[in-house]
Amino acid sequence: MIAQTNPLLKLRDLIWAWTIRTLRGRYQQSALGWLWAIVQPVATVAIFAVVFTRIVPVDTGGVPYILFSYAAVVPWTLLATSLPDMAMSLVQNMNLVGKIYFPREALPIAALLARIADFGISFILLAILVVIYGLPVSPLGLLFLPLIFLIQITLLLGLGIGSAALNVFYRDVDPLLKLIIQIWFYASPILYPVTLVPEKWQWLYFLNPMAGIIASYRDVLIYNRLPGDYLLPAALVSLFIFVLGYWFFKRVEFQFADII
Repeated sequence: MIAQTNPLLKLRDLIWAWTIRTLRGRYQQSALGWLWAIVQPVATVAIFAVVFTRIVPVDTGGVPYILFSYAAVVPWTLLATSLPDMAMSLVQNMNLVGKIYFPREALPIAALLARIADFGISFILLAILVVIYGLPVSPLGLLFLPLIFLIQITLLLGLGIGSAALNVFYRDVDPLLKLIIQIWFYASPILYPVTLVPEKWQWLYFLNPMAGIIASYRDVLIYNRLPGDYLLPAALVSLFIFVLGYWFFKRVEFQFADII
């Protein structure tokens, strides 16, 4: 009886059901199915590898550029695919939001979880590549992986939930968000190492939380070292964004049904 009336349990069940529904709808009529989770980042990395090894060589500290870039593209793809999905999650389900009461944050959270499933598949390939290239990995460093992932999820939840709420009022949010993601890509160390950023500007550069997150993934997975000091500002900025995004969502949630 207690479990049936527990709102947290109901929210968990709703999020899980909606996540499964999203995944089925995405892949049920797809010839490649789950392989798309790998095809997109692999195709991106293949292009980068040709350009930045043959045309404009980039110093990766002795690490093959394919592995260097793929270690960044995997977490970046999670951001680039999940944020638009989360931003559109309320608007695309306007009938449900307008007619039935439930904690509305369940929809953007489910959209994120569906993309995390894709991330998991891409990450498995990343682990396989690390083994194939024979890169040493510190067991102590691997203990930081859950923390790095948690910081990234905190960032995505704050941005995604806040964008979902804002998109209810202003439909410009979706195209604006996609433009920001494109610009954000070049402001993050995906194509290049953080060492190329002048030291005097690094304090400003690492206010971009994805810079610290991506650099930390690389530290642990391909450079056999613990994350640098940049993980702390990434965590603080991500936490601030999460609190701000969730606060805004709950503040305006009561208006969703009327506007949608």
